[in-house]
This record gives sequence, C-alpha cells and structure tokens, in this order.
Amino acid sequence: MDLLGLIGGLSLFLFGMTVMGQALERRAGGGLEIMLSKLTSGKIRGLLTGLGVTAIIQSSSATTVMVVGFVNSGLMSLGQAINVIMGANIGTTVTAWILSLSGISSDNPFLAMLKPSNFSPILALIGVVLLMFTKSTKKKDTGTILLGFATLMFGMDAMSAAVAGLKDVEWFTEMFVMFSNPLLGVLVGALVTAVIQSSSASVGILQALAATGRVTLGSSIPIIMGQNIGTCVTAMLSSVGTNKNARRAALVHLFFNIIGTVIFVALYMIVSPFIAGFLAGPATALSIAICHSLFNVFCTLILFPASSLLEKLAYRLIRDTESPDKNEELDERLLLTPQIALERCRELICEMGNEAVLAMKEATLSLDEYTDERARKIRAIEEHSDHYEDIIATYLLKLSEKQLDSKSGAEATLYLKAIGDFERISDHAVNVLESAEELREKKIDFTEGAKAELLRMREAVTEILELSMDVFRNNDTELADSVEPLETVIDRMKENMRTAHITRLVDGKCSIEAGFVWSDLLTNFERTADHCSNIAGGILDAASGNMDIHRVLRAKKESADTFTSLYEQYREKYLA
Repeated sequence: MDLLGLIGGLSLFLFGMTVMGQALERRAGGGLEIMLSKLTSGKIRGLLTGLGVTAIIQSSSATTVMVVGFVNSGLMSLGQAINVIMGANIGTTVTAWILSLSGISSDNPFLAMLKPSNFSPILALIGVVLLMFTKSTKKKDTGTILLGFATLMFGMDAMSAAVAGLKDVEWFTEMFVMFSNPLLGVLVGALVTAVIQSSSASVGILQALAATGRVTLGSSIPIIMGQNIGTCVTAMLSSVGTNKNARRAALVHLFFNIIGTVIFVALYMIVSPFIAGFLAGPATALSIAICHSLFNVFCTLILFPASSLLEKLAYRLIRDTESPDKNEELDERLLLTPQIALERCRELICEMGNEAVLAMKEATLSLDEYTDERARKIRAIEEHSDHYEDIIATYLLKLSEKQLDSKSGAEATLYLKAIGDFERISDHAVNVLESAEELREKKIDFTEGAKAELLRMREAVTEILELSMDVFRNNDTELADSVEPLETVIDRMKENMRTAHITRLVDGKCSIEAGFVWSDLLTNFERTADHCSNIAGGILDAASGNMDIHRVLRAKKESADTFTSLYEQYREKYLA
C-alpha cells in the first residue's frame, strides 16, 4: 500500500509540476522569451536573464531547449547561449526552496500557513474558480498555475506520507548508505533525472524521501551533483538534427555540468573524511535546497570566467566543415515558445515583403530598361516567395495547434493573410515583367501621353508598396490610415487611364496589340494596390481586435475627415 501511495504521489507531483510550468510559460506571454532572445548581449546580463527566466518558468530544461532553438535559428550566438545556460542552472534551484517550506512545523497559525500543504487547498479553490468561471485566457492560465502548484504539493505530501513507513525498513536504510559512495550517488542522480527530464522534480523526490529521516547529507549531496548531469539529456535530445552551433550549445550545457560535478566530487572526497560526523546527520528538505543552491552557484562562479574556453572546446569537438551549415529558417523547437515563434515568422515575412516590393519595383523599371539579369532576378524572387509562403504557412498552422492566447491567435491570423498578399505581389511583378517582354518582342511602343500616365501610375504603386511595407514592418496603425486613400486614388487612375486608352484607340493613335498589354499592366498595378490595402487593413484589424478587414476599411472610409483629407492629397499628387 505504501508503494501504491508512493507511485500515486509521484504521479501527482510530476503532473502538477508539468502543468504549472506550462501554464507559467503561457501566462508570462512573450515577454520572457523575447527578453531571453534579446537581452543577452553582456555576460552578466545573459547570466541574470537565464536565471530570471528559469526562476519564473521553474524549468532549466525548458530554458535550455529554448536557447538551443534560438541558436539554431540564428537569434542568439553561441557565446550568448553559454551565459544564459549558466544562469538557468542557478534559476532552477528556486523550486527546491519552495518545496523546502513543507518542513515548516509550528503551533503559530501564521507560521503554519507558510507551509504549502496548509495554504495549497485555498490556492486550489481559487484556481478552480478562475478555470471554470472566467473567460479570460490569462485568468484561466493563472487558475491552472494555482491548481498545478496545489497538485504538486499534494503529490509531495503523498510521497512523504508513503515513504514515512520506510524509515525502519532495513533495505531502505542500507540503500542510502550505499549512495554515500559519491560515484554511485552521482550515477543514480543522473539516471533518475534523465528519465523524468527535470532536475527540479528529482530534487523534490529526494526532499520527499528525506522526510523519513533516514536520508543522510552524505548520501544526498552526490545525488544532487548527479541531477545536474541528468538534466542535460533534454537539451541533448533537442539538439538532434540542428545546426552545428545549436549542437555546440547543448554540448556546452553538458560540459558545464560534468566539469562542475567532477570538481565537486573530487573536493567532496577530499573533505568528507574530516566532516564524516556532519555528513552522517539526517538530510532535511531545507538542507537539500541549500546544498542544491550552493552547488549550482559555486559551479557557476568557477566556470563563468572560463565560458570562452567552453566555447572553444565545443568548436574543437564540433568542427566547421567546408560546406556552410544551413541555418533553419523556422525551427520547430520554437513552437514551445509561441511568442518567439511568431516573432521569427514576422522577421521572415518582412524579408519576404522586402523581396516582393523589390520585385515589383524591378518589374516596373523593366518596362523602360529591360535586361535578362533583371528578368532572372524577378523570377528568382517569385520562386523564393512561393517557398516562403509554403514554409511559413505550414509553420503557422502547426503553431495554431498550440494553446495560444487571443493576442497570439490574432497575430498568427494576420501573418497567414500577409504572406498570401506578399506572394501575390511577387506574382504580379512577374506578370508586369511578361508585359515588358511582350512589348520588347513585338516592338510595341506607347504614345507619349500613355507613357506619362504610366509613369504616374508606377510612382503611385511604388509609394503604396513602400507604405504598406513600413506599416507591416513597424506595426504602424497611424501610417496604415494612409494606404486605403492611396489605393482608392489608384483605382481612379486605372479607370481614367483605361478611358484615355479607348480615346487614343478611337483616334487611331494606339494599336489594339498595345491595348492588350496596357490593360494587363493596369490590372496588375491595381491588384498590387489591393494587396497593399489588405496588408495595411490586417494591421488595423489586429489592433482593433476585429478580423473582418472589409468592415474595418469601410469604417475608415466612413470616418470621413482623415480619409477625405488624405485622399485629396493623393488625388492632387497623382490625378491633377
């Protein structure tokens, strides 16, 4: 029965820790992940960033996996990653301190309430209320955190109660005497942590076993050392299939923990004979938390100055080859951190947008200055845009399967729409190029009046392309108001130019063949402007929390003052 109680308590403990950690990540939003990817320029800042993020999400494994993903995607250098990894090792000790509060015993009601098993039922009740009776995603996540913590503490108490009956069992006592052998203790700590993939959880299990009073300090210290090696398994598995720098980051994590453990095992074996009486004393949840923190802090103090040497060692073991290492455009490891994944998508969409804008500019120039090199460049961009659309759309669909908050969900929807618009702009650029090639092959020439009209249209389209790109790049809702009035002017220009062409055709100034090309050009320019309007409208949608783009754009037109003023400016510029 004690064994069943131990299994049940362990299950609740691990489940509570997992649920709480995932909810903490979601509740923190993208702030932690963005801070982790950007605030790592200095060594001390990187160390503190890793420490802070890990202390909040309660998992050094999650932080290290994040870091491997960032390095693989080029968001973080190997040098920055090393500092963050070292900070994560200190941050993970926070969990042990929280669990050590379970050892509080006092008749004073205020002190007694500091014991987690006494206040966790209240947290569980609040968590249930937030989870069942609120609609806000953030409140639900807060409720999940509270429930996860309460479940974790109930599991901890269940484990402690189950092992209490083992304190007088001879084999249990002998087992921990055996673990006093430092090498065996390190091996057991590493194996247990590798299996459950959480050093925080394995420290918690050790703290629960310490409740029997039979676990000595001498047997717990080597196990604690081994736990740091076992936690590297998650990062090593995560690095499989990544680029060389990401594998180096996982390797540095392993080196850091192995070297630190070797140094402290050697020191432990030298010092232990002199403090044998102290080490024979019973370990408590508090003493285990203290040992866990001291070990990780001292490892960092010793190896932090040598971080550059660890980097060189990683480069020595994983050498650069002549063929360049392909950097993954979108690393699926980043799906664990949706805000970073969305940020990476935004960066790629900006690259895609810049290329699409460039393609259309080059295509308009080809009408007057056609070259084979320019044509190859435009077609290459269009193929690249198709590639971007495929990989980003697939990635966003995978991301949408995760539990996203409303803001992240709206952002993902915006990006799915934007990649479609940018891809179509590059398609229209190829269409304009084909019109330029037809003009060249058939030796068709427009009249001087038609050329002047076309030049104004090209200028207007170039302006709306640059405007919409700036709107998307900077998420600028104020600038977005300028796009729709210009798009309306381009629609008017198209109609005027079509009418002017019919007049020239009737007067015999223009050929029918030229008219076909003219119509194709106007259609492609007008549709390009439509896609620019969609991009700006998407930014306005996301800002207003309303994903109905047509309703948003109609509302903008109906708020006549701003729209009319901007429309008149563009009309004067291009239609006068």
